[in-house]
Amino acid sequence: MEHPMRKIIEASYLTAESAPQYRTILRYCYSQHERMRDFITPEEILSYLRSMPSFTLYEEEQLHQQLAQLVKWNNLSARQDMTNAKTIEEYKKKRFRYQPTPYTIEIERMLVELERKVDDTFQGSLEKTQFDRLFTALLKLVQMGEEVSPEEATRIWEDVLQYFKLIRTSTADYIAYINSEKTDQRMQTEAFLVYKNQFTNYLRDFIVSLQKTSLQIIDVLQTLSLAKLQPLFAKLITHRKSAPRLEELVATEEEWRTEYEEYWKTIQRWFIGTTAQKSEFDVLQWQTNEMIRRITRYVQRIGERQLHFKSRKNDYLHLSKWFSRCETLQQAHELSSIVFGAMSVQHLQVDTYTTDNFYVDTWEEQPVYVEIKPRTNRYREKTKASAMRLNTEQKRQQQEAYLAERDKERALLLRYIKEDQIQLSTLNEVEPYIRKLLLSWIAKARASKTNKVKTDYGMTVKVTVLEEWITLHALDGTLQMPDVLFEFEA
Repeated sequence: MEHPMRKIIEASYLTAESAPQYRTILRYCYSQHERMRDFITPEEILSYLRSMPSFTLYEEEQLHQQLAQLVKWNNLSARQDMTNAKTIEEYKKKRFRYQPTPYTIEIERMLVELERKVDDTFQGSLEKTQFDRLFTALLKLVQMGEEVSPEEATRIWEDVLQYFKLIRTSTADYIAYINSEKTDQRMQTEAFLVYKNQFTNYLRDFIVSLQKTSLQIIDVLQTLSLAKLQPLFAKLITHRKSAPRLEELVATEEEWRTEYEEYWKTIQRWFIGTTAQKSEFDVLQWQTNEMIRRITRYVQRIGERQLHFKSRKNDYLHLSKWFSRCETLQQAHELSSIVFGAMSVQHLQVDTYTTDNFYVDTWEEQPVYVEIKPRTNRYREKTKASAMRLNTEQKRQQQEAYLAERDKERALLLRYIKEDQIQLSTLNEVEPYIRKLLLSWIAKARASKTNKVKTDYGMTVKVTVLEEWITLHALDGTLQMPDVLFEFEA
């Protein structure tokens, strides 16, 4: 059995050196296949090629070589034609008719669809009727009884898959089109104002239709479990086996049943989701609402840019008429406070943190008291004179504690000195302070030319690093290092 991820040799003609010629031959064979003409003669292909300006010098021998190569790549299947042989030489010379293979038909069909796209953009649409069609097809599954034939059951099942595929692909492509960089740039231009109502109404109608039908679809999907669909799957397998095949079937009935169950689980996950993942239906609703909000923001920004360059002369003339009708100065002040706001506003910045809630009104917050200081260089905060404390007793206690700690460390070190020396290999388990002290002596001695170090206790120590490696055990861990000899001089 071939590996499913094998090398696609059937696509070799797309990148071959003579790709234009190979593609022209196969495109002609594909067009004839669509007209229900499967077997094409080389003479017919040659006549078609020579009718094109770029193939006027095309030779028949070259055609036969390229047809043989396409047969080798499994793009064409050759069938010997012996019906129209008029001479013995013609009979002996193999004459073939060529038929495109299924792989080639699908590749060419895909290329035709790609060529229909004018530019490199997503297409798709948000068709509000597709959800109604899917709901109608799902109702037929619910209402389907035992008397339904396998052919009718297959037709209903294919309708469900087709409508779901249309919903999934068309909505995904349209969302990708809206979120593309080109569309985003066009929405920020003033020309987009002509289409803003059309876009908004299109998205709003889709959301309304989606909300009307989606709950019904979800209810049906929750009702139809895999156990209830087993009779349907049995009829689908029966209809699938009824098509006569000369070759042996590759897949078993159990594999077919698993395939149908996976299709149904995919539909359920798309609309309902799982405990660990949000449904694609909810994501679609969120993205559609987000598109409406984004269009609204763009329209608002464009409007603000236009107002920025718009003359306010007529507005000010209209306001001046209001002020001319004021009988007193107090009325003019009151009108000014409404139209222009307060003339002088003091902004206070406080460090007190209140809330992140965007919808909380100002009067719902707790008041904050701010002490305002004069803005003058001569201002100084009042300070209260205080006496200086010597803290003699506290200093004496700290000094005694420090000296006691030093005496304790010295006594601890003297426990390890035997005959005016310390050798690491003879030690059992040392305290962390002793380990750090000995390592610091080694570091200082290595930096000295005489390998001697003056300790804090007034002693001179000669440090000799030996070749033998040992394990130094301490209360806070072990250390692999060379053996060291510390010799204390008088």
